[in-house]
Amino acid sequence: MYRRLFTLILTLLSLSAYAQLSEPPLIPKPQKVTLAEGRYSISNTSSIYTTEDFSLATELLTSYAYFNALPIEVVKKIGKKHGQGIRLFPAEAVDKIATNGYKIDIDDNGILIKAHNVNAMISGIHTLIQLGLLQENPTELPQLTIYDEPRFDYRGLHLDVSRHFMPFDFLKKYIDIMALYKFNHFHWHITDGAGWRLEIKQYPELTQKAAWRTHTSWKDWANNGTQYIEQGTPNASGGFYTQEQARELVTYAARKGITIIPEIEMPGHSEEVLAVYPELSCSGKPYTQGEFCIGNEGTFVFLKNVLDEVLEIFPSEYIHIGGDEAEKKHWKTCAKCQALKSELGLKDEDELQSYAIQQMDEYLQSKGRKLIGWDEILEGGLTAGATVMSWRGEAGGIKAANMGHDVIMTPGSHLYFDSYQTDPRTQPETLGGFLPIDKVYSYNPVPQEIEKDKAKHILGAQANLWTEYIPTFQHVEYMAFPRALALSEVNWTAQEARSFPDFKKRLQSHYKILQQMDVNYYRPSYNVLAEVDFQQEKMRNTVTLTSEQMYPNIFYTIDGSEPTSKSTPYTAPIELSSSTVIKAASFLDSTRVSPVETTELDIHKAIGKKVFYNTPWEGYPAQKELSLTNGIKGGLSYHDQQWQGFTKGVDVYIDFERREEIKSVAMRFMQIPAPGVYYPGEFKVLLSDNGQNYREVGTIVNTENTTDPQLKFKTFEVRLEKPQMARYVKVVATNPMRGYLFADEIIVY
Repeated sequence: MYRRLFTLILTLLSLSAYAQLSEPPLIPKPQKVTLAEGRYSISNTSSIYTTEDFSLATELLTSYAYFNALPIEVVKKIGKKHGQGIRLFPAEAVDKIATNGYKIDIDDNGILIKAHNVNAMISGIHTLIQLGLLQENPTELPQLTIYDEPRFDYRGLHLDVSRHFMPFDFLKKYIDIMALYKFNHFHWHITDGAGWRLEIKQYPELTQKAAWRTHTSWKDWANNGTQYIEQGTPNASGGFYTQEQARELVTYAARKGITIIPEIEMPGHSEEVLAVYPELSCSGKPYTQGEFCIGNEGTFVFLKNVLDEVLEIFPSEYIHIGGDEAEKKHWKTCAKCQALKSELGLKDEDELQSYAIQQMDEYLQSKGRKLIGWDEILEGGLTAGATVMSWRGEAGGIKAANMGHDVIMTPGSHLYFDSYQTDPRTQPETLGGFLPIDKVYSYNPVPQEIEKDKAKHILGAQANLWTEYIPTFQHVEYMAFPRALALSEVNWTAQEARSFPDFKKRLQSHYKILQQMDVNYYRPSYNVLAEVDFQQEKMRNTVTLTSEQMYPNIFYTIDGSEPTSKSTPYTAPIELSSSTVIKAASFLDSTRVSPVETTELDIHKAIGKKVFYNTPWEGYPAQKELSLTNGIKGGLSYHDQQWQGFTKGVDVYIDFERREEIKSVAMRFMQIPAPGVYYPGEFKVLLSDNGQNYREVGTIVNTENTTDPQLKFKTFEVRLEKPQMARYVKVVATNPMRGYLFADEIIVY
């Protein structure tokens, strides 16, 4: 009896010690954490000691409740009495702290943070604050030592306030959250065709008219004439930030270790400017184009005058000038642009744009600043010193880095937070794309194609948040968080130290922090996700069921019935060697808390057969010739390499190499109108014995609404009244909407 009791006590003590010594779930994950036994209590008798270098940074501590009552003493000379309490002191050589890193020691004597510079100290302070917020009692901190430094110097988040104006106070909140998770650059997209958002005193009409429009919703405005109206008009919708507000935000962000980079769009995306100053366009008329006239000297006078006021407000080393998506057709027919092109000996409009970018780059350099632009600024050549943001995939960034230019990686595939983050059928409308948090986390900002000695030119990564379909700050929060937390770790933590399962586990504790900060973050879904792995050589499907929950409780059926809490519980991947329909759902106790996810597994006659393309795929090759008969269906995104894209309709045929009995032929398509993806108008099936003479066996006419913005999938299936023998099966699908047709599989039984 006593032996059992003694063993139980030892076990409980061991478990208690293990719990106490578990590493705190910090995000981003620090480089090294060494745990000790015991806790340090912050009390009213604690004092904060700091040197003059870190006195402003110390104010960050007192902005949090559990530090705000503590007295601060600025120390001129560190003495013995400063061996206790909360201390923010300069690092010394003996500390072996990286130049941009910090060290935290928490022991019986208190808390000691050391760093070489203010920004590194701010990072350490935010780690301490986060550590407190993660505790059940924020004044009771675990004893530990943290050595930490960032992987990249540039760690950015972007926000477009042109498409939808955001409240000034929200921008401060956005910066608060960024700072807590160690972002250090806020890319503020303050001008674009949908509205000019910064007061420029020399050009008052930019905010008197170009900041206001006829419709609150960008989509409604874009579909109804894109007109700007005077401030004060009853229906005016929009807004702008005064120069005083912008300066206040710059100061606010700087105290939290964040630099604000303003973006003033040029030469394109400038419809709002040219509506009020049409003399700067090629036509001289408002509402005719979005690009400045490059051959007009007044264009550069205007842009330099605007930049002069911008530079007075923003002390950042970098100034972003956009440079993307300029429609160059107006320059081709403009006498002024063509005269300038001829005078300078430029061969095309790409070089004309390059000339404009170079003029602005040289001007910024003359003011001691550096230019950043989207990767289109590479077209026609780039001046030394310009920095590229690579958004159209990674190719532009790879090219720029290998040329010796600094690069910030922002590829749409992994870092466009306006993309859907879960099943689009359950989410508010966006422009398109599919970017769940695990895909964000999987990103490595240094592609393999970067030459080893050029990797230093990758400064870091940034997520972009365009707001065409994000009308409110609550919606911004929903799209940005918690995906931004994944990016914070991508940018901060060494590549080899990152693990998504570990991150996901730590993330569970940060929902509490986001709740405390009143963030309208995206809640992890209960919806079931089915991942199908088809092994063609074995003609077998292995199905993995998951959800975004940390510990999902999933039940499923394979007999066509609806799942209940008494169905088969999912505990391991399901292996199936025949055509089957799996239905699965999540449950809390006996209550279903998700829709039923239906996964159709088709092991059909056409798998592995060769497909011949009378009409080739375009833009989205998927698995090329193998796509439509590889036995693998596409997922929720046409970027998943299983959806094949067609712009001229579908006209393909399968050669079975011998006559087969054909009972049905089907093909699945995707529809999501915002990016121009539609169902076919008609789906037709034809059979042939010789590949020359085809007989039509069925046609399906689409009756689905093409204006419904939601993602949809539809299988167009022709069932033959009687089985027919044929060697060739041909499918033809029309494309009346002239967008993309995305198909994933031709299913033949």
